[in-house]
Order: sequence, then structure tokens, then C-alpha cells
Amino acid sequence: MRIETNEPGSMSVAGLIVSLLLLTLSSSASADEHGKNLFLENCAVCHGSSGNGGVGVPLALPEFIDNVDDAYLRKTIHYGRPGRIMPSFSVLNDSQVTAIIAYMRSWTGNKPPVYSADHIVGDTEKGKAIFQQRCSACHGANGEGGRGTGVTFSRPRDLPVLAPALNNTGFLGSASDSMIRETLIKGRKGTPMVSFLEQGLSKKDINNVVAYVRTLEHHPGAKAMKQAAAEPPYLIAESPNSLEKTIQAVKDAVLNANMRLIRVQNLDQGLVDADQENKKQVIVYSCGFNFLNEALKVDPRVGLFLPCRVTIVEHKGKVLVMTVNPKRLSAVFNNNELERLCEQMHQTYTDILEESTL
Repeated sequence: MRIETNEPGSMSVAGLIVSLLLLTLSSSASADEHGKNLFLENCAVCHGSSGNGGVGVPLALPEFIDNVDDAYLRKTIHYGRPGRIMPSFSVLNDSQVTAIIAYMRSWTGNKPPVYSADHIVGDTEKGKAIFQQRCSACHGANGEGGRGTGVTFSRPRDLPVLAPALNNTGFLGSASDSMIRETLIKGRKGTPMVSFLEQGLSKKDINNVVAYVRTLEHHPGAKAMKQAAAEPPYLIAESPNSLEKTIQAVKDAVLNANMRLIRVQNLDQGLVDADQENKKQVIVYSCGFNFLNEALKVDPRVGLFLPCRVTIVEHKGKVLVMTVNPKRLSAVFNNNELERLCEQMHQTYTDILEESTL
């Protein structure tokens, strides 16, 4: 039956329904676009524009996105993973986080699972024995996770992800016992995570492992990260010599540190015309390639500050020699694994600065 009205300027019921439907579809499309834009602004730099991974783990794997609940994703965005690449996005409000999660769900179109918030009871000692036998090879003896980042573009792997840190406060604060249990039962296809039910463990065994994993929580590297955050962003020394002699001294110090000298250029080269370059601001590029390769395996973002750079400037009658402070970088990049390498690099820079300003 069709209902119509002949009143001027009025709209039929059918027309009203169509208009409301179009408005709803338009609002839905707008919401999807909002979530996509937020993802691109905040997440894509590590996880890839389509969630396929980069420095961070791939999120678009159906075996991942279809088996984690919204609470896990929301808390992960909120807590991050202290010391493990993933920062805390406290700048995002609840509606923005909801929009991002909705966009991530659109990758498969499937509804998220619903997990109980109840704690699982198990024998932690038996769980520990199983963990050491079945889980530690990938997740580490103390649940510290695999080395390096989620994926590495320059070094393809047979499997797309590394084992996450199970002892991380961010993970344990985000994952419910029942979600961990289901992951152990089902595994994650396309990742190293197998179904332990299919591997012969009983559900009681799996409960014991979940109970043990819950005991692993600690603050990984919290003290070291706090100390790193207190470090100044750069190292600086004053030279008693002229700019020319100091530049030569830096080049000699670089070679004495068993590093290869790459080039010397004015700091503003390429930013201004050649005849306008400031001759009193010079940067010396050098590299220890074995160290660089080792650091790239831990975190490819070190390419932002490696190869090594030493800046020499003459300013107000003083000649200053400066470098970035590597000990500050593990805090900036939220990666505990950089701590040892940053200490080593800090010592190298300190030696170069001291030798070149004698």
C-alpha cells in the first residue's frame, strides 16, 4: 500500500524513508572515513596503511583481527607496550579510538568475539613447566618476547610476526584470561603460534599455562627507560682549536674509532644555494657498518640517526662539536632492546668528542 500526500512542499513516507536511508549510509561512510584517517595519522607509520605491517606487527591478518575483542584493541591503544615499540596513545579520546577500531574491523567485516572477564584458575607450577617446554623458544624464558620489531621490510621472513612479549604490562593489562586461553586453543594461522589443543595439551593444561602467564607481569626495563628519558637530547663539547683544525680532529677521531669516513659537508647543503651555504657549520658523516647492521636488526628506525653524524659549528667565537645523545634514543623509540646498543654508541660518540677537542 502506498501513502501519498498532495500538500505543497510535503514529502511522501517512501521519500522520507529513502532520505533517512541515504543519510544513514552517508553518516556511516563518513564514520568509516574518519576511522581510516585516524588510523593513517596515528597507526600506519608502523603498521602500514592497510594494516599489513611494517615496524609494527601486521594487524590485518584475519586470524588476529577476528580473534581479539574490542576491549583488547581499546586497551592496547590506551596502554601501548612499554619498552616494545608500541607507544601509548593517550592523546586519542574514546570516540576516536572507537572509530579506529571500527575501521580495523572493516578489513574482514566479521563481528568481534566476546570474551569473559573472569580470571582462569590453574596450577601455575605446572603451567610454568609447560611454558618452558612449549612456549619459551618463541616467547622467551621469562615471556620477554622475540627480538626485534614486528616485521622488517629489508629482511623478509617465512612468517609475518615475531612472538610478542607476554610479560609486558601493556599486554597483560589488555588481554583477558579467556582471550589468551582461546589463542592457545586455536593458535594463529600464518604466524608461529600453533594450536596447543591440536598439539596434545588438554584444556586443563592450557588453563595452567594461562595462570602462569598471568604471573609474568613486571615492568620491563622501567628503570632503564626512566634513566634514558632523563638524558639530554644531545652531547656537546667545546674545542680549543680553530674550526678547520677541529674538523680534521673529528675526522681523525672517527678513523681511530674504526669507523669509515663517508663525507664532510656544510650543514645547510642542499637547503640553500651553494654560494649561500654557511661555511662555519659543518657535518661529518661516518659509519661502523657492522654496528649499523646489528642495530637495524633490532629496530629499523635507527636509520633515522645512523650513519653517525658529528656537527661542528663556530658560533660567537666558540667552536662546538655536537652529536645526538644515543642514550636518550631508547626512551624516544620505546625499545628496551636498543639500550645496550645505545650505550655502546654513546661511548663511541663520547670518545670522538673528547679526542677531537683535546
